[in-house]
Amino acid sequence: MKTRLYVMFLFVAFLLGGCTTRIFDFTIVSTKNVDLSKMGTYERGRQRVEGEDYVYWILDIPLGIPNLKEAIDRAIEVTPGAVALVDGVAYSKFWWALLVARSSYVVEGTPIIDPALVSLDKSYMGKYNVCRLDKEGNVKEIKAITEDEYEEMKSKIVASKYR
Repeated sequence: MKTRLYVMFLFVAFLLGGCTTRIFDFTIVSTKNVDLSKMGTYERGRQRVEGEDYVYWILDIPLGIPNLKEAIDRAIEVTPGAVALVDGVAYSKFWWALLVARSSYVVEGTPIIDPALVSLDKSYMGKYNVCRLDKEGNVKEIKAITEDEYEEMKSKIVASKYR
């Protein structure tokens, strides 16, 4: 009886298993275009972020291929204005349960943030906005305005165009 219980335990453990493999540690990684000349203006994020790309397997047939680039992109995109990750690690994970399995890449690290991109992030803006530029074309100010203010500015611009 004990042998049968032991064999069933091993069988269930075999069917419900998984593993995690550390692929690499990194000092800095990015899939975005990073302007290294502006590195002095970038800020380090306060919290670590994580990104994952995964696919499921059914009956030992993969329904795709997980992509490490997608996992890095998702980790970077968690933080508005982030352009890269520093001091991080990438993992490959796999688990299975009876007839279904999941294969994935997981990337975690600390985001590096470009303050110029944070100020342009649309999630902070309202429906109507005014953007003021300096003489070089850099964003000087972004200000949310009401619909009435927008209509007034629009009518002034249209009127000045047809004078």
